[in-house]
Amino acid sequence: MSLTLYFHPFASYCWKALIALYENDTPFTPHNLDLGDPKVRAEFNTLSPFGKMPLLRDGETLVSEATVVIEHLALNHPGKIALIPRDPAAALPIRHRDRVFDLYVQEPMQKIVGDRLRPADAKDPFGVAQARTTLRTAYALIETWTTDGPWIMGEAFTLADCAAAPALHYAEKVEPFGDAFPKMTAYLARLKAQPSFARVLEEAAPYNDFFPKE
Repeated sequence: MSLTLYFHPFASYCWKALIALYENDTPFTPHNLDLGDPKVRAEFNTLSPFGKMPLLRDGETLVSEATVVIEHLALNHPGKIALIPRDPAAALPIRHRDRVFDLYVQEPMQKIVGDRLRPADAKDPFGVAQARTTLRTAYALIETWTTDGPWIMGEAFTLADCAAAPALHYAEKVEPFGDAFPKMTAYLARLKAQPSFARVLEEAAPYNDFFPKE
């Protein structure tokens, strides 16, 4: 069954799904979306009512949300690397860390980035301050996770690392790690050197100037 991924090369949650696909050399057809084009957005909204990427088409099945995309791949298109163990007990802490990276790193990071795109009279300094506090709390927790093995769960590269790579890459740009989190800094460097993520970063490079500065 052929797979099609609707995505944009600069979108962080799309990176998460792409890393999983590249880790296992899973064949798929890339469908790069320009949601700034009203026609493209209208057509995509017929597939994804909330207009959210990534979206995976597997035959007649549409799968949204990056974590669920990876879960779907693990169940229906397993590769050489088991990004999610079949043993529920072994998978649970991986799913927990995936949630932490999405909810407490990605989400506050996007709050800060989104605020930079707001007009001056619509800024939310209180919300941005809260987001920065959440990020620093998450950093402190993640620092305690990066003690065993090269990856967040030890020796095996998992769903949690797919979530960590885009989250930490962009979070470091808006709330730099500094010297307080050396293990997490080294972990991010290992992620960037991983071929799957290195490929994602290379494909995103033409869009780097779109990242909003302060």
